[in-house]
Amino acid sequence: MKIAVLKENAGGERRVAATPETVKKLTALGAQIAVEAGAGEGATIADQAYADAGATIGGRIDALVDAEIVLAVQGPDPDSLTGLKPGAWIVAQANPFGERARVDRYAALGAEVLAMELMPRITRAQSMDILSSQSNLAGYKAVLDAAAEYGRAFPMMMTAAGTISAARVFVMGVGVAGLQAIATARRLGAQVSATDVRAATREQIQSLGAKPIFVENVAGIEGEGSGGYATEMSDEYKAAQAALVSSHLAKQDVVITTALIPGRPAPRLISDAQVASMRPGSVIVDLAVEQGGNVEGAVAGEVVTRHGVKIVGHRNVPSRLAADASALFARNLFNFLNAFWDKEAGRPVLDEEIGDAIRLTRGGQVVHPRLLA
Repeated sequence: MKIAVLKENAGGERRVAATPETVKKLTALGAQIAVEAGAGEGATIADQAYADAGATIGGRIDALVDAEIVLAVQGPDPDSLTGLKPGAWIVAQANPFGERARVDRYAALGAEVLAMELMPRITRAQSMDILSSQSNLAGYKAVLDAAAEYGRAFPMMMTAAGTISAARVFVMGVGVAGLQAIATARRLGAQVSATDVRAATREQIQSLGAKPIFVENVAGIEGEGSGGYATEMSDEYKAAQAALVSSHLAKQDVVITTALIPGRPAPRLISDAQVASMRPGSVIVDLAVEQGGNVEGAVAGEVVTRHGVKIVGHRNVPSRLAADASALFARNLFNFLNAFWDKEAGRPVLDEEIGDAIRLTRGGQVVHPRLLA
């Protein structure tokens, strides 16, 4: 079977969905790999490296002809899929809730779209989980971006001229990105604290040497949603959390916000009044800015200053580490295809548990239940 690897056409996207490493592995399964010329440029992978790994290099139309699987990082523009074979799989991060109309257009093309961000959080799918691999890098990069914007040192420094106090870093949302942000800030020598609506994260925070900041004795503290994600909290909890966070924020130098709820706008964690309570020169990095933002006043794609506080709203943070992000993303896709590869059929055959969870379209129809509700 033929697998096409496309060059990303979304603005600012530097990642690629396959690397020479995964091309070799897919070829070993018996697949023919066609890579669109220039697909790896943003991740510093030359066309020749793909060719040396066994792929053919050409234009997009050549790559798509007779391809049964199309690999991409972000769901490609349907208008760019001229010649796509009906029934071909598109395996990518499809953003089905933010780009609902595009899903309908995929269906009209006859494509079977598999949205990798909907991969269920189950043990056997961990190696296929693009959200975890990319969020890990985003949490790391968020701290580096904060350090670049913060006009002072992170660690405590004792010199003959006096002592410099360690920066205070507060991480809001302790999922994969938040845990990596805690670990990175600690490695840079900051004094770190963190909070989350899920009580189970308290021990994780402490295990990384950070101070947990939690609302106590309020209904709803568990905050567990399906798949380990956070869910909406009670109004009582929100009020108690706002009071706790307000008093803590005023003492912080750097804040990293990472809270997301799948399929819904990002929860608002920091109000404009709370931003105003922070010291001038402080920095907030909002990793949820593309889904509406955790911080009032955050602007996607910009670094803005409000009340003397810098609010960093970089888009597509994993793409800012394109080489490593591509390597992990490509391994996620290979692990997915390899796990379901049927040697007799010469192609992957999905089971119901994972297939039904990630399949958006099939046979010219939108089939995912959450898109039909």
